[in-house]
Amino acid sequence: MNISSSLNTVSSSYGQQKGNQMKTPASGEKTFYTAETPKVYQIFTTDNMLWTGGNGTGLSYCLKYADDSTDENPVVLAKGVDENGKEFEQRIYINDVNPSNATVVEMRALEAHYKVEKQGGFTSLPLEAGNMGLNDRRDFISMFKKSIEDLNKLGRFDLSLLWTKSMDTYLNLPNANSKYK
Repeated sequence: MNISSSLNTVSSSYGQQKGNQMKTPASGEKTFYTAETPKVYQIFTTDNMLWTGGNGTGLSYCLKYADDSTDENPVVLAKGVDENGKEFEQRIYINDVNPSNATVVEMRALEAHYKVEKQGGFTSLPLEAGNMGLNDRRDFISMFKKSIEDLNKLGRFDLSLLWTKSMDTYLNLPNANSKYK
């Protein structure tokens, strides 16, 4: 019985390059088999990376400063894969990001550029940001307010204070450095 006719066969040299497990068929020829799977991207962190990660939608990307970025006009490059598996690259002009009408990628760029303290070491953004796609725009300030209200209703005043601190940080960013006004 020849199983390889119903599976994708990839040469052994390709398998060795990719570090995949090899199977040896009865004929002694080295091959391995792969199933059809969606694209999976792995983003490596380097010294010049500001941030790398993703969210629950499949959006995955890294952030780094553009070559033409300056202190007066910081520009961040976002490069990755959107929630549909399509590669993207964007330029984010930090001075133009409005937390009341921003994408999750723009907010991550703000978070990284200003080194905003992350709640629990993970994020400074409302948890709903984990459901946003690449081009989804939201009012992050309203998202913070809703989360804070919900936490207060649950009696979680400790967490409410943490999210209030994050919200206040984003509300005060343009005032924090007069050169970004």
